[in-house]
Amino acid sequence: MEIGIGLPGHAPWRDGRILVEWARRAEARGFSTLSVSDRLVWNTPEPLLTLAAAAGATSRIRLLTSVLLGPLRANHALFAKAVATLDQLAGPGRVRLGLSPGSREDDFAVSGVDWDSRGKQLDLLLERLAEPVGLTPATAGGPPLLFGGGSKATVRRIVSHGTGWIAGDATVEDVEGFAPRVRTAWAEAGREGAPRVIASVMYALGPGAEAAVADAIGPYYAFAGEEYSQYGISIAYTSPEQIAAAIPAFERAGCDELVFMGNDPDPAQVDLLADVVLTGR
Repeated sequence: MEIGIGLPGHAPWRDGRILVEWARRAEARGFSTLSVSDRLVWNTPEPLLTLAAAAGATSRIRLLTSVLLGPLRANHALFAKAVATLDQLAGPGRVRLGLSPGSREDDFAVSGVDWDSRGKQLDLLLERLAEPVGLTPATAGGPPLLFGGGSKATVRRIVSHGTGWIAGDATVEDVEGFAPRVRTAWAEAGREGAPRVIASVMYALGPGAEAAVADAIGPYYAFAGEEYSQYGISIAYTSPEQIAAAIPAFERAGCDELVFMGNDPDPAQVDLLADVVLTGR
């Protein structure tokens, strides 16, 4: 199982150069993937622009949106060209697009995009991604697509358009419960090989880890209510022992890659995590 790292885009960062430094350190320390999340009504940076900056600062590490809110990109042709541009800037095989319909209605209200038809809009976007406009991606066939969510529509999109599933803020039980459905549908559809399974989890390390997690996750999930915010905080990883135990547990559950999402903007968090998860691998 590979180990990736996620930018602390939802945390209280103040200087975008910090995120670029995260990218440099993540590659230098040997992480497989650098991911970035997506929300509009928050301080989260725009994913494609952020990964373009990361692409310019690195040369090897894979770049992942985890997950990009597809329906908000209402100009499908423009989005297809933006994706092709990012793929060209990064070089073949580095970019992977994780996509989902979205779960925050206020993101759609601000965008003027209809909330109720977001699933249909995502399906239309997927069709357009297969037809690049004015620029050919560096990766043959375009960047691989992965999908977040736990619905029948998620399974359908993975089987028809994707290469795998992303489980966000995941527990081992989440993976054990949904991944078999994806694999069964994949086989029944006659797809070759197996779908890739990626789980992402929240982390912070060091003396202020618990406070960092509470400060980042609490407000970030406040839209879903206090109970869900506290749940998100409770399943985050804040000690080396917790992280070390999580890796074999997710691997046994069938994950191909585990991505630790940062909650403290300090770039030293990259090294703290690497010292726990990459030493000796």
